[in-house]
Amino acid sequence: MARREPLNREKVLDAALALADSEGLDGLTMRKLAKTLGVEAMALYNHVSNKADILDGIAERVMADIPSADPALPWAERVRTLALGMYRAYRVHPVVPLAMVSDQANPASPAALRPVEALAGAFVEAGFDDDGLRWAVGAVNSLVFGSLLLITSGFGTAPPGPEQLEPFAGVDPAELPHFSRLLGALRRLDPEKDFERALDVLIAGLEAAAAGKSPGGSTRR
Repeated sequence: MARREPLNREKVLDAALALADSEGLDGLTMRKLAKTLGVEAMALYNHVSNKADILDGIAERVMADIPSADPALPWAERVRTLALGMYRAYRVHPVVPLAMVSDQANPASPAALRPVEALAGAFVEAGFDDDGLRWAVGAVNSLVFGSLLLITSGFGTAPPGPEQLEPFAGVDPAELPHFSRLLGALRRLDPEKDFERALDVLIAGLEAAAAGKSPGGSTRR
């Protein structure tokens, strides 16, 4: 009989992320996780405190894998690199943004917060004051999380399909011509390309704000 390798925190989190990806947050239970690992549930508590600790751990793991942006790049290009990296990482593991927006995961380690630190640093370099920094970071997060919410069926495990448009099959184009046109466009959805286009528009607005060319409040120190 092959000797089982000893359990550790990394193995527990690996299994937890895989289980959450396949069965969602509700499907990630200590009992199911223990069964996946071939141990008793009590054995998990030698490596994790509870489910909240597990969710923090898998969120930290995904966030720590978001690619860094070259610090030599202009600030706007760094913002684009970081935002696109966040989008791609969270799209692979939609349970992570779901856990964060529902306040079930609050990873606070330096590894987890590195992407946010880099994003904030880019905006500080651009000259945003504290209020501008808050709404600039918030705008990027809103675009990332909002885009994921739409294209992952509410942070689900599968992208939306044509069946999601079926409830609108009876819409009369004569009565709602613009909405009908939008429905046709939605059938040609390209989530990542659409996200990149929206991100470029957002960054253009942030560049204008940093240069003092956009209306609405002070953005510079």
